Amino acid sequence: MELNEPLSKLDITNDGQTFRLHVVTWNVATADPPDDVTSLLHLNSPQSADLYVIGLQEVYSRPLRFISDMLVDDPWSRLFMSTLAPRQYLKVSSTRMQGLLLLFFSKLEHVPFIRDIEAKYTRTGIYGYWGNKGGVSIRLSFYGHTLCFLNCHLAAHMNFATERVDEFEHILDSQTFDCQKAPRVLDHRLVFWFGDLNFRIQDLDMDSVRVCIKNQTYAQLWSKDQLTLMKKKEQMLQEFEEGPLNFQPTYKFDLNSDTYDSSAKKRKPAWTDRILWRLARQEEQKDERSGSDEKSVHQLEETEEYSMKIRQDLYTSDMEYSISDHKPVIGVFSLELRKMYETPLVRLHAVGDWSADLDVQLLYRPLQPFLSSTWDWIGLFKVGFTSVTDYITYIWAKDDEVASSDEFIQVNMDKEDVPVQGGECVLCYYSSHLQCIIGISEAFKVQESKGAMEDGLLSERQWT
Repeated sequence: MELNEPLSKLDITNDGQTFRLHVVTWNVATADPPDDVTSLLHLNSPQSADLYVIGLQEVYSRPLRFISDMLVDDPWSRLFMSTLAPRQYLKVSSTRMQGLLLLFFSKLEHVPFIRDIEAKYTRTGIYGYWGNKGGVSIRLSFYGHTLCFLNCHLAAHMNFATERVDEFEHILDSQTFDCQKAPRVLDHRLVFWFGDLNFRIQDLDMDSVRVCIKNQTYAQLWSKDQLTLMKKKEQMLQEFEEGPLNFQPTYKFDLNSDTYDSSAKKRKPAWTDRILWRLARQEEQKDERSGSDEKSVHQLEETEEYSMKIRQDLYTSDMEYSISDHKPVIGVFSLELRKMYETPLVRLHAVGDWSADLDVQLLYRPLQPFLSSTWDWIGLFKVGFTSVTDYITYIWAKDDEVASSDEFIQVNMDKEDVPVQGGECVLCYYSSHLQCIIGISEAFKVQESKGAMEDGLLSERQWT
C-alpha cells in the first residue's frame, strides 16, 4: 500500500469472523513505566481488542536490574499484566533480549485456540554479539492461522539506511522455528514487523522538516523518508505494507515535553518508530506449494478454504507520554479469518461445591486427539490471573488414563491445596508438549473455608 492510499480499499467482508488486534511499539529510553497506560491501550474505547502485541525497545537492562528481571517479571511486564488481567486478558507469551521486550496478550476466551507458540531472538549489535540491537519474535497459530510478530531495534544514525535493511534481512534469515508449516518468519500467513527501525528523513534541512510538521504537511516528508525510499529498491521490503504516516514524527523529543530535540545536537525529527505487516498472497502460497505430493495439495486446499484478510483501522502516535525521547506508536487492525477449529482440545469443570474443608474433584475430557504427556497439568487460577505461572495450585493430569473422547477423567485435589479464602476461580489444562493452555473451565465459586471463618471470629473475639 502506498502511504497516501486509502485504507477503505481493504474493506473486510462477512466471510469470516473479525478480530481486533492492537499493536504498540515504543522506545522507552530506559525509563521506568508510567503510572497509567489506559490511553496507550485504548482501554476506554467502545471496541475492545481481542489481542494485544506490545514491543518495547531500550528497556532498562543494566546488569543488576537485568538479572533481577530474569528472576521475576520486569516492571514494564508487570504494569501491562496488572492492567490487562482484571479485564480478562492473559499474557500468553513474552520474550526479551536485553532492552528488547515483546509481550503477547489475548482475551481469555481465545487462549485455548492459540497454539504452537515459539519465541526467538537475534543479536545484531557489535558484530552480532551484543543484544542492544536486533530482533525478538513470537510466532503462534491463532485458530489454525500462522502469525508472527517481530520487534526490531535497528542501527541508528542518518547514514546507515542500507545497514538497517541488511540487519533486517539477517534477522529474517537467522530465525527458524520448529514448525513444518512455517519454519521461517516469512512462511507465516501474517507477519507484523515493528519497532524502532531508525529510518530517518533525508535531503531536507532541519527548518524544512519542522515547518512541515508545524503545518501538518506530512506528505512532503514521505518522499524523503528512508524506509519509503528503500522500499523502491528492495523487493523484500515491498512485500510489507504500512498505513499513511498522518501523525508527526515520533523522534526525537526533549524528555517530559512535546518539544523536539533542543540539545546542541538538534537531531532532525523522524518516523523511526513504525508498524508494518505482510499478508501472504494466495498466489504466493500456490507457488510455494505447487508440488504434487499429498501434503502440498492438502495445505493448498486449506489455504483457499480458510482465507484471511486484514485492514488497518488506526495508525497513530500517542503524544500523552513524555518519559522517553520517543513517542509510542499504535496500530489497530481488523483481522478477518475463518476458524480452522472452534472446539478446544480439552473440556474440564469442577465437580460439586469447592472449599478447603473437603477434598475436591474435577473432570476433564479430551475433545480431539492430541499428544498428551505425564507432564501435563491442571491448574487452579483466580479469575483475573495474569499468566500461566500465576496459578494457586496444580495437579498432574492422568495421562495413562486418557481414553476415548466420550469419557470423562476424574482427578482429585487435596483440600490443603484449595484456597481457604475462596473466590472466583477457573481450571486450566496445560499441555507440556504444545507449551500452552488447551482448555479452560467456566468460572466457579470456591467457598470460604468454615474453619478459616471460625478462626477469624476467634481472632476477632480475642481482640474485643
